[in-house]
Amino acid sequence: MTLSATPLSATVRSILDAFYAARRASPRLPAIEIAQRLGISEGELQAARLGRDVVTLPLPPAELAGRLHTLGRVKALTRSSAAVLEQSGRYPAAGEGSAGLLLDPGGLDLRLHLQRWHWACLIQDELPGADGTPARRHSLQVFDRHGRALHKAFSLAPELPDGWRALAAGGDTRAPCFTGLSPAASRPLPEAPGLAHDWGRMRDVHQFFTLLRRHGLERHEANALMEGRFTHRLPAGMIEAALVRAAERRLPLMLFVASPGGVQIRSGTLPAPERRGGWLNLFGSDFTLHLKDDAIADAWVVRKPNRDGGVTSLEAFGADGELLLQLYARRREGEPERADWRWLLEELVGREVAA
Repeated sequence: MTLSATPLSATVRSILDAFYAARRASPRLPAIEIAQRLGISEGELQAARLGRDVVTLPLPPAELAGRLHTLGRVKALTRSSAAVLEQSGRYPAAGEGSAGLLLDPGGLDLRLHLQRWHWACLIQDELPGADGTPARRHSLQVFDRHGRALHKAFSLAPELPDGWRALAAGGDTRAPCFTGLSPAASRPLPEAPGLAHDWGRMRDVHQFFTLLRRHGLERHEANALMEGRFTHRLPAGMIEAALVRAAERRLPLMLFVASPGGVQIRSGTLPAPERRGGWLNLFGSDFTLHLKDDAIADAWVVRKPNRDGGVTSLEAFGADGELLLQLYARRREGEPERADWRWLLEELVGREVAA
């Protein structure tokens, strides 16, 4: 993948020196951890490698999303600040008339916010293989204008598919321009007259986004305003309790993990959670969920009316109001929500009340 190198600035050279030193010391150290050590964004770190291990993909986001299904078998990854969802599979073709809808319930199921896609690139890393010999890992990664990773795809094919090679052939070394990210300003909980009325009139869960925009609210603010009516606050530890009980009961759930650039959804039953290295983990045959649950500040049971009798989610938020993870019962459109999921949530609410 190496292209003709361009003269390096002192800043880029220092980033590269630090990156390759970190990888020599710990070959599988994630790029995001190296970037955090350097005090830069992950996008800035990868952009420093342009012309060596990285090429820019100069495609409009909709066109790039429309070509994901040509990449063959991949490991697709989306992360919030405290949850990472990895799934193995093949991207479905984009929905007709909407490149951001990659619909495959039970497989790679994504809702992409393409307006947030700022820079896409192909990356080639050299990592130790299973037998200890060097192996090349090919990935496609997308970043927002602040250099935050929005979505990643790692090739699992023994030979790169033609679709992957076609993307690489069109790559270049144009560097992205990133801007700093200012922390969101906190504010007192606003008033929202009419929120309860509008919430109760929902007939489709997707109307919730319109409701938030109409009342100028963030999701966690709406939950707080509707506490006792449509929402119930739970201690953060109830997320682990829900995952444990759902695994024990073989209850099929939908796990939603969102970055600023999209939502990735995994549907199916869950393995028993395992705690390793400060993370709560689900290790499935075709997916992995890593959850840094000590970053959860609030958990909410949220009830939304719809034409099928309503749906209920369990939602985890960070201290800054970021939605870290959502859990729903798996269901098809037009079907009522599973009673055993509602029972599980009622148990958690009753347990919290009793405590």
